[in-house]
Amino acid sequence: MKKFLMALMTALTMTGALAQPGAASPDTAVKQAVETVVKAAKADPASRAGDVLATVKVVERDFLPYTDFRRTTRLAVGAAWNKATPAQQQQLFEQFQTVLVHTYALQLTQLRGQTLTFHFSPATLSANGTDAVVNTRVSGSGDDLEVGYRLGRTSDGWKIYDIDMMGAWLIQIYRQQFADQIARNGIDGLIKYLAAHNARFGK
Repeated sequence: MKKFLMALMTALTMTGALAQPGAASPDTAVKQAVETVVKAAKADPASRAGDVLATVKVVERDFLPYTDFRRTTRLAVGAAWNKATPAQQQQLFEQFQTVLVHTYALQLTQLRGQTLTFHFSPATLSANGTDAVVNTRVSGSGDDLEVGYRLGRTSDGWKIYDIDMMGAWLIQIYRQQFADQIARNGIDGLIKYLAAHNARFGK
């Protein structure tokens, strides 16, 4: 898990052209998301110094607009999502999004100062054109890492909702953990589990 998360966050150090959320292509959406958050993290003195909580604020402000983590949450929770009340769904989304933000922020602080090269392959679209995968390769520190991004087309443009590292999609990793928690303690138990995890970060 640690190796996966480190590689996942290494992908967030790409450079490219800045733009606003709502990219016309999935490739551009990934470039926009990563460049925006990396530039913001470098510009923030506390984040640049390795302050995780400061980096959390940067990720919340500058990376979240390019994501659809509500969809990520729904897919990770699986069939139990439809059994949850609207209030429970909202709590699941908020808590899980916070987990993801903390993960991104923590790894960004560990990777600050590194020089990496990012390579893209053309996006692969689904048959109906509403889903896409952007495969990338990150070169740096003597290693090459393969990272894939899954995006969905929304009314606001392409949004990132899943990340793959060497065949391990983020949603797949969490789906089993969530299923185990729900089986033992129900939806409310999963909410408490996520909240307890977030409490360790002071949020």
